[in-house]
Amino acid sequence: MLENKVAIITGGTRGIGYAIAKKYIENQAKVIIFGSREETVTKALKELQEEIPGCEVSGYYPSLIDEEQIQSTFEEIYQKYGHIDILVNNAGVSARDSLYQYELEDFKKTVDINLTSVFVCSKVAASYMKKQGNGVILNTSSMVSIYGQPSGVAYPATKFAVNGLTKSLARELGKDHIRVNAVAPGIIRTDMVATLPKEMIDPLIKTIPLGRIGEPEDIANAFVFLGSDMASYITGVVLSVDGAAMN
Repeated sequence: MLENKVAIITGGTRGIGYAIAKKYIENQAKVIIFGSREETVTKALKELQEEIPGCEVSGYYPSLIDEEQIQSTFEEIYQKYGHIDILVNNAGVSARDSLYQYELEDFKKTVDINLTSVFVCSKVAASYMKKQGNGVILNTSSMVSIYGQPSGVAYPATKFAVNGLTKSLARELGKDHIRVNAVAPGIIRTDMVATLPKEMIDPLIKTIPLGRIGEPEDIANAFVFLGSDMASYITGVVLSVDGAAMN
């Protein structure tokens, strides 16, 4: 579904981002993962190459809020491949701090990673996509962007903002033949969820009509579809992939 597409995936070294990278490679995309540190990028590349021998995958670790670093990294990728077809803005952090204990510095850090990085990477990617006459920008949102959450307010606030950015960029960039969509995962079996005790997991499952927690692959499948030509008339959408949790 993604044959010969060049896809950049931020936060692609683990969890949902890693699953997206793997699924994109399986669908014949040329994948570039961005991570926060050299060692995590190296580890993820090694694992992907072991799982899918002969795959075309590379990695970088630029600061996602440094426009000059992002520009130079994208330029290197563009010079190598001659096009940049898909950007997946997946990097993000979460927290559960109470408002009364929430430090401003931590709030700003969450905004930078979850929102500012989406703006910076989208701005740079769009310049290449406009030049080549097409492209797709996909953002990772969250079910809490719709329902909020009872603590850690920066995370849902940034995801609400990601939804607004997604819809606004879709309207602005449509004339340049750039589609912009988001995927809002529900409760997914990531490393963080996997460490939760059974007495916490079971009540969560009861809130999901499909009766199970989602797998990273469930989210990756949505990103494959939205990145493919099968979604050529879909833009400005925030797609919930949550088993109808809380609906």
